[in-house]
Amino acid sequence: MNLKRNTFLVVGLTIITGLAVWVFNNFNLNFNLEPGEKIDSYNGITVYYNGSVGNVVERNMTVDGYNLGLKYQCVEFVKRYYFEHLNHKMPDSYGPAKDFFDTSLEDGEKNNQRDLTQYLNFSRTKPKVDDLLIFEGSIINKYGHVAIISKVTDSEIEIIQQNSGEYGKTRVNYELIYKNGNWKIDNDRVLGWLRKEN
Repeated sequence: MNLKRNTFLVVGLTIITGLAVWVFNNFNLNFNLEPGEKIDSYNGITVYYNGSVGNVVERNMTVDGYNLGLKYQCVEFVKRYYFEHLNHKMPDSYGPAKDFFDTSLEDGEKNNQRDLTQYLNFSRTKPKVDDLLIFEGSIINKYGHVAIISKVTDSEIEIIQQNSGEYGKTRVNYELIYKNGNWKIDNDRVLGWLRKEN
């Protein structure tokens, strides 16, 4: 009887420990930081700590009333990056991350809601630096995720992101595959990328 009880105890503690590690990693918790603290930057645009994926603070608006998004969500960083670094305002400045990608468009068509060219994640057009990368939703985060591509080689991309479920990392690398004349980022959640053309 003791062996059975001890086995249940060990299994239970293992599950609880695993769950605690998963929550810490996936909800970007860092008890040494406060939401709004600078944790990275790219081309002079700051990435801020958000506390957890679901943490919502206030809406960030420009002086002229353009909506950058909720502080310090992933959408807020990419829109702030496009506004401040690329001087770009999106005609539709609202919506969750996954909705940045219009699934009705063909590869290379104009996404009028965002005023950007849209490429599928199996495109003849290679991703490039400053493209906006869109991830579909998941069980953990139904809203999806967006990031900025910060480096590109023939075999890999690097992204920079805010409020990530990727274990709190602001920068992550993904394999870039070239096959039959098409480029694919090796992540099943990637829908595609958007680009400001000139």
